Amino acid sequence: MTTQSIYTASHETRARRAPHLPVAALGWSAGLFLAATYAVCVAFDLIFPSQSMNGAWASVLPWVSGISVGGVLLGLVETFLYGWFFALIFGPLFNYFAARSAG
Repeated sequence: MTTQSIYTASHETRARRAPHLPVAALGWSAGLFLAATYAVCVAFDLIFPSQSMNGAWASVLPWVSGISVGGVLLGLVETFLYGWFFALIFGPLFNYFAARSAG
């Protein structure tokens, strides 16, 4: 078997394999990303109180009102859980449709 035929066989095998998203990695990544984004927004609110985003956060984060230690911690937990919610829905759907389209 020549080097070219080994490369071609290996390349064809990889080309037919469907992409796969590991749901746990997606959950941790999305959850930490959203929690970090929330923390940056809270810091921004503290630095620039006239440009506060409390109104925007209040509509998507139930039970979080204003900037307090408890409110910020609850906001971090809720945004992290939103990331996992996204991963648990999007990951399996992506994997299903990717496998289906790969044939």
